[in-house]
Amino acid sequence: MTCEELLKALNDYIDDESVLAIWQDFAEHLAGCNPCQVVVDNIRKTIQLYKAGEPYPMPPEFQAQFRAALRAKWKQKFPHAQV
Repeated sequence: MTCEELLKALNDYIDDESVLAIWQDFAEHLAGCNPCQVVVDNIRKTIQLYKAGEPYPMPPEFQAQFRAALRAKWKQKFPHAQV
């Protein structure tokens, strides 16, 4: 199994770990491929954080800087548009 094939199958794997019994190639690739292990771990952690549903408030200074950066990018890409 290649990395590309693994990534295509990743959603099913993350949603239901019991599919490993069916997908022997997936398990073998994941066991021997550190980059794919990192991807799977990061996706699992992201899903866990999302399911926890606890928003993290952005500091007001960051919000202001973020909005200013978005406005600047928008004006750069669409110079004639109103913001």
